[in-house]
Amino acid sequence: MKLDILAFGAHPDDVELGCAGTLAKEVSLGKSVGIIDLTQGELGTRGSAEIRFQEATNAAQILGVTVRENLKMRDGFFVNDEAHQLQVIEMIRKYRPEIVLCNAVDDRHIDHAKGSKLISDSCFLAGLKKVETMLEGNIQAAWRPKLVYHYIQWKSIEPDFVVDITGFMDKKMEAIMAYDSQFYNPNTDEPVTPIATKNFLESIKYRSQDLGRLIGTDFAEGFTVERYLAVSSLGDLI
Repeated sequence: MKLDILAFGAHPDDVELGCAGTLAKEVSLGKSVGIIDLTQGELGTRGSAEIRFQEATNAAQILGVTVRENLKMRDGFFVNDEAHQLQVIEMIRKYRPEIVLCNAVDDRHIDHAKGSKLISDSCFLAGLKKVETMLEGNIQAAWRPKLVYHYIQWKSIEPDFVVDITGFMDKKMEAIMAYDSQFYNPNTDEPVTPIATKNFLESIKYRSQDLGRLIGTDFAEGFTVERYLAVSSLGDLI
């Protein structure tokens, strides 16, 4: 199966929080989209790995993505080494995406920056034919995505470009709230965490509104790049 876009997240819900509007928009445009979660989020204060799995499944259905997999790396303790890189390389070669989206380059949670670098390095290594990986008993062909973009998470990193997600903000929020064990719920007895507050939930929308305001639309999501963006003419810019 070949995908147009493959989005990685260190934890289930990272992708939804960072770029769900963009993914929903791309799906509506006929693009094939997949999600790979590195960990099961088993260290999360609220819920459990089993609950997070079902929530991730529900969110994937809401977004209409083609596939979602979990690599079951250790939440909080995975590292950017050969063993973990080979796991990611297998996924890149399996789905052969043109574009990869991944965690923020710097963020509050240590797994986000680690995941960002792990995915970025693995995208490069996936294009080296002498790095051998196997899938279902077959040697995989080398594949390197054309583009790697990093979505923005807890920290307000200045984006290199933004995507207009006007018309898809409700879908983004619906996908996020599929993780009802994780976010604000005044009727739960679960411990309060930084992402389980009313302020955080409201911030998701107003941050997208602010990015949209800056480009003259209602809502937007921001991304950072690893190399210069290129356009064929000034008319490609909006």
